[in-house]
Amino acid sequence: DVTAGHYGRHIHVWDWSSRTRIQSLDLGEEGAIPLEIRFLHNPDSTEGFVGCALRSNVFRFYRTQKGDWAAEKVISVPSKKVEGWILPEMPGLITDILISLDDRFLYFSNWLHGDIRQYDITDSRNPRLVGQVFLGGSIVNDRPVKVLEDKELQSQPAPRVVKGKRVEGGPQMIQLSLDGKRLYVTTSLYSGWDKQFYPDLVKEGSVMLQIDVDTQNGGLHLNESFLLDFGKEPGGPALAHEVRYPGGDCSSDIWV
Repeated sequence: DVTAGHYGRHIHVWDWSSRTRIQSLDLGEEGAIPLEIRFLHNPDSTEGFVGCALRSNVFRFYRTQKGDWAAEKVISVPSKKVEGWILPEMPGLITDILISLDDRFLYFSNWLHGDIRQYDITDSRNPRLVGQVFLGGSIVNDRPVKVLEDKELQSQPAPRVVKGKRVEGGPQMIQLSLDGKRLYVTTSLYSGWDKQFYPDLVKEGSVMLQIDVDTQNGGLHLNESFLLDFGKEPGGPALAHEVRYPGGDCSSDIWV
């Protein structure tokens, strides 16, 4: 499907007043499967970020001085050479991104590698990695996948167990509290993909976890005392997906 061009690689700019598409930005192969678009919250800003799942890249899009739109790659997560998996290289698979309310930090989840990352985007053209935490994923050290070459890690991460329950799957949808101090994460993507990549997740059900955030210097730390186990829901095990605050959250503008 990838070589046949069955996956999207564009972001589109629309004029709501005329209900017309005014521009399409082709992100190329490195921008395949652009899933989540996030603008900076500052209403005067004319830029944002989009996470591209297949190649695990983040593009910054922005309005130029001419008034049209352009995009540039600003973050790239290297694939890992592996054995015991369906392909010889494993991408991170960025599935969700968000920006803190003060527009200082960008967060995203690598569903296959199993980590959540925090970047300082004070300089939006040069994001700087300041926090990272692993929560499950496909490269844990007690499962069949063996990492042969890794440009980032010295060793494969250990599995995560919270309140006696092993975290199956990987970090997926994320949501940040308005004060930026608590990042919540669920582990299910889509049931079809869950079954293919994480069959134990489907058997056990997904979880919600909480990550404590250092909003001064950057940094992520798993809260070991917080766990919502959707495997025990009536009619379950359930596969929880989105996380939303009733009063507004950092990936929506209903708080205005």
